[in-house]
Amino acid sequence: MKPGDQASSREFGPLTRQMFVRYSGASGDFNPMHYDDELARSAGHPSVFAQGMFSAALLAGFAIDWLGAPSVRRFGVRFREQVWPGDVLTCAGTIVAVSEEDEVDRVSVELTATRQTGGVAITSTAEFAVPRSGPRNAAHGAAGPANQQ
Repeated sequence: MKPGDQASSREFGPLTRQMFVRYSGASGDFNPMHYDDELARSAGHPSVFAQGMFSAALLAGFAIDWLGAPSVRRFGVRFREQVWPGDVLTCAGTIVAVSEEDEVDRVSVELTATRQTGGVAITSTAEFAVPRSGPRNAAHGAAGPANQQ
């Protein structure tokens, strides 16, 4: 693993209102902006929209498929654009730094979830402690199943 290595990108979607409603139930976020079109329109939105944490969860899932859930040490996000029904999010990640620490590589990554319009919905920085003895993908240096063939 080295700076500049990238994960294979992954698409999620098209996203649906039903997904937003299901996430409301799973997360306990029952803000009606995510499932009531009339209310969302009355607040000036064209329709309901995804919970920020729903989109962040898709990006986090992408990251842990790449570098492994047990390896997560830090995961932070910044919400940049709304995500709407019908959107397709493409998640991508790049290694920006690697340092050796005991039996692991401390791997810092930058992640993005980009809408089909080209607008970036979420940016993220994350840090992983990836065991050096674990499985790796030669092309990407990744330990997670998303990049293993």
